Amino acid sequence: MARTAASRRRRPRGDDRISALSDDLLYLVLRRLDIRTAVGTAVLSRRWACLRRELPVLDFSVDAMLPPRYHRWVQLHDQVGKASFQYDMTQVSRELMPNIRRYEHRAMRALTRSVETFLDAAASAVRRRKISRLRLEFFVTPTPSTACMNQLIAEAIDACGVDDLHVVAKPIFWRRGVHNFASHGLCKEPSASRLQSLKLGGCVLPPLHEYGALTTLILQDIPESTPEAAYEGVFTLCQQLQVLHLISCQCSGKVIFVDAPMSKIRELVVDKCRFRRFRLRALPNLESLASLGPQVFLESASFPRLRNFNLTSCLGVTMRGFREYLKENLKIDHESLLEYIPDITHLIVRISGPDRWIVPSRSPSTLLPNLRRLLIADVPSSWDVSWARLLIETAPALEVLHIHIATCIEEPGDEIRWKPTIRRHHHLEEFIMVGYEGTGRQIYLVNFVMRVCIALRRVSIFKNGHARNKGHWDWELVTQQHSWTDEEKDSTLMHIMDGVSLSVAPVQLVFG
Repeated sequence: MARTAASRRRRPRGDDRISALSDDLLYLVLRRLDIRTAVGTAVLSRRWACLRRELPVLDFSVDAMLPPRYHRWVQLHDQVGKASFQYDMTQVSRELMPNIRRYEHRAMRALTRSVETFLDAAASAVRRRKISRLRLEFFVTPTPSTACMNQLIAEAIDACGVDDLHVVAKPIFWRRGVHNFASHGLCKEPSASRLQSLKLGGCVLPPLHEYGALTTLILQDIPESTPEAAYEGVFTLCQQLQVLHLISCQCSGKVIFVDAPMSKIRELVVDKCRFRRFRLRALPNLESLASLGPQVFLESASFPRLRNFNLTSCLGVTMRGFREYLKENLKIDHESLLEYIPDITHLIVRISGPDRWIVPSRSPSTLLPNLRRLLIADVPSSWDVSWARLLIETAPALEVLHIHIATCIEEPGDEIRWKPTIRRHHHLEEFIMVGYEGTGRQIYLVNFVMRVCIALRRVSIFKNGHARNKGHWDWELVTQQHSWTDEEKDSTLMHIMDGVSLSVAPVQLVFG
């Protein structure tokens, strides 16, 4: 106790150990702070203020300006909305909405002041500051802040040489709105910019064809007023573009038609976009394609480098009458679904709906001669899961097959009538089924794999689990261990081994 008191007496007053750190360490600290806290460090000393101005990465986020109380108001509004029959919604709007909007406008005023401070400092600086990355997130409000945000974007591209730019405009709570850039677009000299990576969210799509260094583009929440020619121009006019993601985008036209034989795009993701039709005719450098939501239709074989394909689609409705009509008329054979992709090696298929809509082709053929790894996930338990046999038979080089079955409350649907086969599969080594419930069609599929796949080495059957994406073109199975009784194991073995030749190499069976 005496030693502690003595050490406190010996410690000089005003000892600033943080400022004694090297600039490199202080830069690491500042990079991990949100904009609100980083701006506040300027009051510590002149050195902190200077360091903040030298950071090569800028992050202006309106979320960092919102207090925790704002999120509690939003959460309360959502809870009231779910039980609206108990409340007078007019009164609720009078009480809740003004508080939510007040915090949003305060946050925007604070964000605008921070941006203006940066712009003033940049204008008075002797030498131009270099910025490698700018992330800007703000609310769309009818205030002068729009011009301030546009000025920051133009300054970052024209004067600071930014090469990675994220701009996300969010509508204020329960209102619609999109951000408009200045008449000249993102900046005044696009042809001289160093911009390589760009993300735009909630914005009117500006002209992008003059950004010669642009290789990565992410468009999110682009409004319905956008003409289809604007999207098509991204493919045909952005000559250096290699990665393109379209997320929750909309279009005013009927069909987006892509015919870009000179394009260098190698990665394309179309995720939950509200396009009526999205048709690809030519993207010769395309290596990876993800069609998540509305299907992307390939209309030719002009995709010689395509190796990875993710097809996620949910079709059908549960409304009585309409459901019966679609059940009879919505039928897509597997050849139409997987046409023009013969060279893919990795395939993820997540298809679902109230009723099974994928059917066998009338003239089956070898569609996927190079496919090595296949995931079939989210298959409703009411579907006849044996439809996966279609893909096994069309992929003679398949080595790994994982299937995930999702539990649903629907009654079992119609079954596929299979003809006996004498064909054998010579390459499948691993088969895993997750979500196994022991239904007749599930047993049939496992038994089919055991009988036909003569190179099989490992079969795993799990009752609980799911398939988790690792990016857009890889996955992992997350399983939960289940204790099988001896009776369950014996009964399952009896069914899945029925008719299996004993002359083939032993297979490792795992029950989980």
